[in-house]
Amino acid sequence: MPQLDFAIWDPLSYTESLTLPTHELYERHLNLAQEVEQMGFHSYFTIEHQNADVGVLTGPTVWLTAIARATSVIRMGAMIWQLPFHHPMRLAQEVAMLDQLSHGRVEFGTGIGTHEHEFIRWGMEFMERGGRSMEATEIIKKAWTQQTVDHEGEFWTFNEALPQPHPYQKPHPPIWVGAHGKAALDFAAKGNYHVAQNNDIDSLITQKFQYYRQVWEESKHSGPRPRVFLMRPIHVAETDAKAREEAEPFLITGRAAVGGGRVSQTRIGWGSNPRGQGIFSEREDNKLRGESYKMAAQSWDYTIENGLAIVGSPETVVRKIEENRQLMRYDIFCGSHGLGEMPWEMQMKSLRLMGREVLPAFQRVERPAAVAV
Repeated sequence: MPQLDFAIWDPLSYTESLTLPTHELYERHLNLAQEVEQMGFHSYFTIEHQNADVGVLTGPTVWLTAIARATSVIRMGAMIWQLPFHHPMRLAQEVAMLDQLSHGRVEFGTGIGTHEHEFIRWGMEFMERGGRSMEATEIIKKAWTQQTVDHEGEFWTFNEALPQPHPYQKPHPPIWVGAHGKAALDFAAKGNYHVAQNNDIDSLITQKFQYYRQVWEESKHSGPRPRVFLMRPIHVAETDAKAREEAEPFLITGRAAVGGGRVSQTRIGWGSNPRGQGIFSEREDNKLRGESYKMAAQSWDYTIENGLAIVGSPETVVRKIEENRQLMRYDIFCGSHGLGEMPWEMQMKSLRLMGREVLPAFQRVERPAAVAV
């Protein structure tokens, strides 16, 4: 089984921004990135959302450029950049600049966006997001690998565009797909892209990763298999009992807030369906996820037993990560230590225990640079 690398998930939460001036929030998290680099984490990830309470990073490339200049070896990316909200040529050039400034440390996470209201508020067609994202990915790869770009598609046309600069990594940074549904898993596997997951219960993610690997094998790609990424909320304390005592009051996952919160109090709300995904809210995969969110908000046992969070002593956390790794065969584990409104000091205590006692339990050997696919 491939080496397991550890990443940190840092969305810069909207809740945190309510009590801290934005410039101080940014400074706090720049310091966080420097500290996790010193701990030996492989990578740092954030996320993009527009019109949402998920975080205060509406410009992930700008933020990651600051991270690049504050660090020296840790890899970095957004999981995801919401492709439909970007002009693909501009995004390709900006990420290439980031890759140059970081000396080749970018991980390019792509996705289509899931919440209908984010699109409505910008006057964009929610139903077009899949097509826009697929076309944008094609254009971005051209911009990264060609001196000139000619493209005539459904959404964009370029006539001898001259993209500058090209990325530091050759042929380009690793491309990830944040994949939940079958179409996204097919796109990732057939395109030979790395794949990431975060929201489903363990058994469903296991099935989805198995399906992804099956389609990848059937596509008969040459070269090594792409990487697999799992993100989970996590809390580490001195004992299992202490970890539960600290985490349980805050472990009402942000997912359970879909349909509520500040967004529900606006004129547009969550869009045409209170579950937030328009007509896709009734798709079987999304309905199952919605039910798991409800259960997670109501039941500690359900949350822990189904892997929607990992909580415990360092020994328990090591065991659970390794058990899940054997089951799902992921090779990047990304932990989010910010559980709801948990105080910053408690988050950092958990993170430091993770760095001091969990990471060293996994043998770390020199690994070749990430394969760009």
